[in-house]
Amino acid sequence: MTAKGAGTATSLLRASHGGHQPVGFAELFFDLVYVFAITQLSHFWLAHHDAAGVLQFAILFLSIWWAWIFMVWTTNWLDPDRAKVRLMIFLVMGCGLVISAAVPQAFGARALPFVGAYIALQTLRCLWIAWVTRERPGLSRNMLRAAIWFLFSAPFWLAGVWVTGANRTLFWLAAIAIEYVAPVLLFHVPGLGKSTTSDFQVAGGHMAERCALFIIIALGEGILLTGATFADQSWTPTSIAAFAVALFGSIAMWWVYFDIGMQRASDHIAQHADSGRVARYAYTYLHMPICAGIVLCAAADEMLLAHPTHHAEPLFIGTLLGGIALFLVGTMFFKRATSGRPWLPLSHGVGMLLLLLLAVWGLLAPPSALAIAAASAAILAIVALWEWGSHNGGWRERGFWTPRWAVRRAQMAQQAADTKPPA
Repeated sequence: MTAKGAGTATSLLRASHGGHQPVGFAELFFDLVYVFAITQLSHFWLAHHDAAGVLQFAILFLSIWWAWIFMVWTTNWLDPDRAKVRLMIFLVMGCGLVISAAVPQAFGARALPFVGAYIALQTLRCLWIAWVTRERPGLSRNMLRAAIWFLFSAPFWLAGVWVTGANRTLFWLAAIAIEYVAPVLLFHVPGLGKSTTSDFQVAGGHMAERCALFIIIALGEGILLTGATFADQSWTPTSIAAFAVALFGSIAMWWVYFDIGMQRASDHIAQHADSGRVARYAYTYLHMPICAGIVLCAAADEMLLAHPTHHAEPLFIGTLLGGIALFLVGTMFFKRATSGRPWLPLSHGVGMLLLLLLAVWGLLAPPSALAIAAASAAILAIVALWEWGSHNGGWRERGFWTPRWAVRRAQMAQQAADTKPPA
């Protein structure tokens, strides 16, 4: 169904006719900022890995992810080939570059540029979208409510600028919490009511493709760090082995995400009667741990190549195995949300159990960093091979126990997908 006015000479909305909405070159150009952002996040983790650093990394990652994913929603609705939309993309791109450049000193001397660019990016974009989509009242009101929520979080961001240390972290955690709970509450605003998921229906294939491209960006950061570190080292048998293990681990993560889950999820959201609900849960929220895990694994790969024969320190074990655990948890719930099945994939659950055993071995033994990395890459390979065999080798796909409420929710979601009228 075509939105009123969409595709006309004056409308900035995409012309939707039930088909696939292509990713535009302006969107791909915009994503280059986030190649830099992920590099900055990896380096921030390597420099700040105490308890305070963990919280700071989480705040920085969540803010960068929120800035990017809201842009994905924006260009899902608006046509990036229109000049006004392109100009908006480039302005947001500039704000994103300032945010990324400020990351290393966001909790220091560059707090104000970081916060100022972030608030401007989120609030002004939402207000502009609310204005230019007035022909689609539900979407326009939704973006107005979203802008109000960003304005509600802004004082907490700004208050954090004027304090230091733990107080800044607490203010910014509050700001992030406000922004992340807003979509769950459907951007409820007293006097304006709340949105419905039908207000932010999306072109499902476009949403799936954009998030898959971000996974590629995150994996690419690991490849970049691995290659750059390896290039500066002497090529000994040990360094070559570390390089091979890091590369194999990245390939295994690509396989786990893309071989089965990506296309099935794309088909699921494209055919679902309530694509806005699927996009909010499966792509806006569940892709956060997937991407965060990949970023941590990229940092671990750099640590591995720097000291492959050293005993695996708790920092390295936590970064590598914690990153893989985040990745598997995210993909596990993502695949359940987009498969129409009520269970979590057993292959991923077994992978989590093996990671736990590996962590215990690593902390008690301790083995070398190369040994831990090789074992973790083998676990990812087991998960990938298991899932591949379930769908291509004639094996039976299995899942493990899930609560009854989750089973009912999955069944209701599948019924909603089955009742979507043909395009």
